[in-house]
Amino acid sequence: MRHRKVGRKLNRNSSHREAMLCNLLNSLVKSERIQTTLMRAKELQKIADKAVTLAKKNTAASITQLSKLVKSDREEVITKLLKEIGPRFANREGGYTRIIKLGFRRGDAAPTALIEYLGADESVKKKAKKAAPKAEAKAEEAPAAEVKAEEANA
Repeated sequence: MRHRKVGRKLNRNSSHREAMLCNLLNSLVKSERIQTTLMRAKELQKIADKAVTLAKKNTAASITQLSKLVKSDREEVITKLLKEIGPRFANREGGYTRIIKLGFRRGDAAPTALIEYLGADESVKKKAKKAAPKAEAKAEEAPAAEVKAEEANA
């Protein structure tokens, strides 16, 4: 009987499972949206929501607990959690992630899902808007330089 046993084994031993979920959390925080299997996404959702709750507190104790959750790439992931993701959900009590079922993987027919932080599409759009003016400015500078070069040759 499995009474009072929480979580899925995901066909891995405990250290491998812990490392895999840590890596999934790092990827989720960095890109705010990842595609994985449905069972992994459901397990990751528990950890990701706990990480956001700790980031919202933003105390020394919560930062220590965050560093235990996020074992590698600590500085980058923890600063993003504390400065971007935590404040985004300051007025929200829970449910910081969403899982969208995508269908079945072609090779082994495993159910796949997309897990993302709520508002991830807005933050991705903001990043794209910030990058777009820089790209446009570079594009405008290049033709102007070509025109000057043509005038000098004529």
